[in-house]
Amino acid sequence: MTRKTLQELFIHELSDIYSAEKQLTKALPKMARSASDPKLAEAFSAHLEETRGQVERIDQIVEGSDLRLKRMKCAAMEGLVEEGKEVMDEIEPGPVLDAALIAAAQKVEHYEIASYGTLCTFAKQLGETKALALLKETLAEEKATDEKLSMLALKQVNAEAAAAGKAK
Repeated sequence: MTRKTLQELFIHELSDIYSAEKQLTKALPKMARSASDPKLAEAFSAHLEETRGQVERIDQIVEGSDLRLKRMKCAAMEGLVEEGKEVMDEIEPGPVLDAALIAAAQKVEHYEIASYGTLCTFAKQLGETKALALLKETLAEEKATDEKLSMLALKQVNAEAAAAGKAK
């Protein structure tokens, strides 16, 4: 379907990120189970709960307006999730897999940050103040998750992965 107005583009992008978040709710438990670092597993579990809340926020945006989401599958998230599955299939459990899981998760976070940033801009332009507030809340959570993953990688996981490589 062609998108001829900013409103139509906003609905399309909101529908896309809704699909992305739904896909992520299925991928995060697998990532948590695959992580050998307990802090990383907990970070994935905590982000799963946060993601469920983000899906609820999108539901609130739709319920509080005359917007109607389109049924679609986010191809970008599908690819990112598939990439994460490949990592889990190809790397044996341990520090190197944990580093790869963080890398995969940060790719997801960066996609979400870009998507929510765009949606915030569209919502502001369209005068969708309630949607803007909810989208900004999610954007802040995505940025915080990215920062937590960076800190986990920098302070612990990447050094353990490097040491594991030297031990062989």
